[in-house]
Amino acid sequence: MCAIFGMFGLQPGDDLHALRREALDRSRRQRHRGPDWSGVHVDDAAILVHERLAIVDPAGGAQPLLSADGTLVLAVNGEIYNHVALKDALRQPYAFQTASDCEVINALYREDDPATFLNRLNGIFAFALWDRATGRVLIARDPIGVVPLYWGHDAEGRLRVASEMKALVDDCADVAPFPPGHWYDSATGELGKYYARPWRDYAAVEGVEVPLAELRAAFEAAVHRQLMTDVPYGVLLSGGLDSSLVAAVAARYARHRIEDGDRSEAWWPRLHSFAIGLKGSPDLAAAEVAARALRTVHHGFEYTFEEGLDAVPEVIRHVETYDVTTIRASTPMFLLARRIKAMGVKMVLSGEGSDEVFGGYLYFHKAPNAREFHDELVRKLDALHHYDCLRANKSMMAWGVEPRVPFLDREFLDVAMRMDAARKMVRKGDAGPQRMEKGLLRAAFDGYLPDEILWRQKEQFSDGVGYGWIDGLKAHAEAQVSDRVLAAADKRFPVNPPATKEAYWYRHLFEQFYPSRAAADTVPGGKSIACSSPAAIAWDASFARMADPSGRAVAGVHHDALGAG
Repeated sequence: MCAIFGMFGLQPGDDLHALRREALDRSRRQRHRGPDWSGVHVDDAAILVHERLAIVDPAGGAQPLLSADGTLVLAVNGEIYNHVALKDALRQPYAFQTASDCEVINALYREDDPATFLNRLNGIFAFALWDRATGRVLIARDPIGVVPLYWGHDAEGRLRVASEMKALVDDCADVAPFPPGHWYDSATGELGKYYARPWRDYAAVEGVEVPLAELRAAFEAAVHRQLMTDVPYGVLLSGGLDSSLVAAVAARYARHRIEDGDRSEAWWPRLHSFAIGLKGSPDLAAAEVAARALRTVHHGFEYTFEEGLDAVPEVIRHVETYDVTTIRASTPMFLLARRIKAMGVKMVLSGEGSDEVFGGYLYFHKAPNAREFHDELVRKLDALHHYDCLRANKSMMAWGVEPRVPFLDREFLDVAMRMDAARKMVRKGDAGPQRMEKGLLRAAFDGYLPDEILWRQKEQFSDGVGYGWIDGLKAHAEAQVSDRVLAAADKRFPVNPPATKEAYWYRHLFEQFYPSRAAADTVPGGKSIACSSPAAIAWDASFARMADPSGRAVAGVHHDALGAG
C-alpha cells in the first residue's frame, strides 16, 4: 500500500517544471504512506506521483506503472489479491513490465469497460490511470473504501486526486472523499457506480441460510488470499473475537508461501501478533490467552494515558477526522503502528468489518426485526470508509504499516451478507449460536480458539485498551473547554457543531490543521449511540437521551437480551 497524487487537465502554456515541483511538494505530505521510493510521471496533460511502500515485488514494481508502449500510466495504492488468476484469464497478450500485483489493471483496461473489469478485482485499491493516447483519465476506489482517496479541483480547474486530504486541501476548495465502489471517467465526465450487490436489498436475502461450513471456508479463503506478501508481516490481536479469528486462520497458513501456491516454505514462517493497551487493560490480558493458544510470537505493548494524550493532535492530523469514536480508537492504534514498524514489520492483518457484517455492536440487540437489522448492516458497511476503514488505514499508514481486513474481502462479503439477518439476531433463551451477538461466526469456528476468547463479549477497541483511556480523555476535555464555549459551538462550528466538550476539543484541533469548510464537510455528522447509524437511534427511546458513542453506553442491553432466557 502506498500513496498516489495526480493532476489532470493541464493546458498548453502551463509551467510543467513548476507544476512538477508543486506536485512533489503536495505528495511529500503523504510520504509516510510510502517511505520506500518516489516515482513521478510528467507529460503535457498529466502529472502522477507515487510514494511506495513495497509489499509485493519489492525489488521491482516501482510506480507509476507504464505499459510497454508508454501510453498507459498507472498509479495505485492497494493490493489486488486475485492478480494471478486475472493474468491467467486475459484474452489477449499483455507485456507485463513488473511482477507487481497492480499492473494487471493496465491489462484489464485494454480488454473491458471499467464497470466490467472493476467488478473482477478482488482487493483493496485506489488508482488513477492515465491513457496518453486518448487523453483519458480513469479514477476508481475499492468497493468498501478500505483504501482512502480524495479529489477536487484547483483554482485553474485542474482535477487533482490524492490518497490523503492533506495533499489537496490547500489547493482545492471542493476537496471531498472519492466514493467507494465508483469510478470516474474523464471521457464522459461522469461518476459511475460499479459495486452493487443483490444482498443490499433484504428481499434478496430473506429466508436464505448459509451453512456454517461454507461461512468458515469463505473466511479461511479470504485470510489465505490476503497473506500475499514478500515482506515481514503480522496480525493485530486484541483478544477479541474478530482479531483472534483472523490470527487463528493466518496461523494455519503462515508456514507456506502464498505467492507460489503454498508450494514452498514461507520467507517468514513464524507468525507475530501485536496488541496494545493501558496497564491492566482487558485487551492485553485476552490477547495473551489467544496468543498462547495460537502459538504466535506475541508482543503486548503498554502505553500511558499521558503518551496517548500527547499523540492526539498528531493522530487528528494523520487520520483527518474529528469523529469522537474514531479518534479514541485511532490513538492507541497509531502508537501500536510505531512499535510494529520499529520491529521491521510492514503489513498486518486486522479484524475490522466483522461487526458491520454480523451485527456485533451491542445496540443491534434492539433491532425490532430482521429487515431493520439487515438495513442497518448495509448502512454500516456504506459508512465504513468514514470510520473503521479510515482509522485502521491512516493510523497504521502514518508509520508505513499496511493493514489488511479479511472480513471485508469481496468474496467473503458475498457469502456472509447473503444470509437472512434473522440468523444473525440474538434470540432470548437460545441455547445455540444465537445466544450471543455474532453467534453464527463463533459457532462456525468452534475449536479454533479457547472458549473464553471465542465467546468473549464485544469490546470496542477504544474501551478494550483500558477504560481509563476514555474517562481520561473526557476529563482532559472538561478542563480545556468551558461551558460557555461549548454553548456557542454552533456559532464557531456551523458544520456538525460538537455536542460535548470532548468533541469540541477534537474539532478545535482538527480546524488547526484543516480550517476550510470543505475539510469539515468530509466528516459525516449525525447522532450515534455505541457506533450506530443515526437511523438506529429510533430503535429504543432511551438512545435519544445518550450522547456517548462508547459501547459502554449500552452495555446493559447484552445482559437484558440474554436475561429472559
